[in-house]
Amino acid sequence: MSLIAPQSADDDVVGVGEVPPTSPPPGNDRAARADQLEPGPTSSALRGWLVTLAVALIGGVVRFWNLGFPTDKGTPMFDEKHYVPQAAQVLRNGGYEDNPGYELIVHPPLGKQLIAIGEWLFGYDGVGWRFASALAGTVVILLVIRIARRLTRSDLLAAIAGVLMIAEGLSHVQSRMGMLDSFITLFVVVSFACLVADREQIRARLAIAVREGWVGNSPFGPWLGFRWWRFAAGISLGLACGVKWSGAWFILFFGVLSMFWSATARRAAGVERPWLGSFAKDLLPSLLALALLPILAYVATWWAWFGSETGIDRHIVGVKVTGDSWIPDPLRALWYNSSNVLEFHTKLLTTETNKHPWESKPWTWPMGLRPMLYYYEGTTTGCGAATCVGAIMLVGTPAMWWLAFPVLAWALWKSIAQLDWRYAAVLVGYGAGFLPWFTNVDRQMYYFYAMPMAPFLVLGITLALGDILGAKKAGKERRGTGLLVVALYVGLVVANFVWLWPILNGIPITPEMWDAQRWLPSWR
Repeated sequence: MSLIAPQSADDDVVGVGEVPPTSPPPGNDRAARADQLEPGPTSSALRGWLVTLAVALIGGVVRFWNLGFPTDKGTPMFDEKHYVPQAAQVLRNGGYEDNPGYELIVHPPLGKQLIAIGEWLFGYDGVGWRFASALAGTVVILLVIRIARRLTRSDLLAAIAGVLMIAEGLSHVQSRMGMLDSFITLFVVVSFACLVADREQIRARLAIAVREGWVGNSPFGPWLGFRWWRFAAGISLGLACGVKWSGAWFILFFGVLSMFWSATARRAAGVERPWLGSFAKDLLPSLLALALLPILAYVATWWAWFGSETGIDRHIVGVKVTGDSWIPDPLRALWYNSSNVLEFHTKLLTTETNKHPWESKPWTWPMGLRPMLYYYEGTTTGCGAATCVGAIMLVGTPAMWWLAFPVLAWALWKSIAQLDWRYAAVLVGYGAGFLPWFTNVDRQMYYFYAMPMAPFLVLGITLALGDILGAKKAGKERRGTGLLVVALYVGLVVANFVWLWPILNGIPITPEMWDAQRWLPSWR
């Protein structure tokens, strides 16, 4: 079953905003059980792809527009100053960083390797630094469209999700920076998309077992076979960890989600003991696919470091790491290096003498209350006034981010009261990018850490817009009103994004306009 398979019979879709029943139908009606397990009729794949590619192309133009501007007098800006030079080392050394004098390599190598591809293609300049990140941000737009289409069974809502993702300010700015967050977001979204596809695949397999009458041969239900989508999700989660360790939290959250989906699928198929069946027949394969495989994929991202002579700490065994061990020396060296990195992150605390002026804590992220100033030039020209301001501020589009708590509350209610698996899945993804940061609130944190939350916020808003739009059977007047509300909201988001455009891209504006762009005291 394709990840991008279409899901509905028409563009405005029968059943937008509705959820298939989660409980098995009464009696022993095989056909009813099988139908419940399957997603329903499919629409034109061509139309779905035309919608996807058209919106994603617009997103690519927006993300890549004037990509090389601005720079800090020809050098990288803000934290680009860490990762862009390290990517140049990666390019020079054949896949790994060196920097042994400062030991300031505090993240795995994959993100820097991806940045290095852009530097190899376009050179050591703004376009080269940011090409891979902008490409990742564009692919995220495409994936969000496909995921939304699968969740809502609507080309219209899928297109809306793509427009919202394009107009999301945090993702826009961060996708145009030579930093790591665009890459971890990409791999997280890929893994989520794969798990959604895996959910449909196992339900389709169970539907076959129901129709053929052998689903009840065991009280635990049947084996579900090799699950390629779950396998792909595991690899993607490992690659997310290969960019930043915060990807490990998605392994935990998505692993629980996958097990829950396996159990509810067995329940919908009429399995006698669905939850025990999920543990008996799915737990070990899930651990292999979503725990062991990500570890292997993560270790594989260090391939160049393992083969290096000058990689930081590569040959530390026998120097600072002594004694015999059954663990191979390269893995012992990697463990030593990782321990040092962990100590760095653990001690990166906010104190009275060590406080960044633009740092923020996670409770400010859902509404974007404390953005970041990446670039400021107060003597620039080009705005038609005597004095102009050029600035880039990392800020989420308020028309979306300020609705975070209502959307999350609605998603929680839909998940509990109506057992809507789609909202629950979005909550899990959002929570994996948000909740773990509360485990150490004394650590220095910044708003760009919230980038992996943005696609799930967009998906949650899209599902809510589907509820507002209503099902086709609701009637012409109800649908017309819903469509008007949805159109007005999407227009508001786009208008908000256009308003913020100058400070998202460093375009010169007057000082008065600069003041007008910063809506809240905490934005200053």
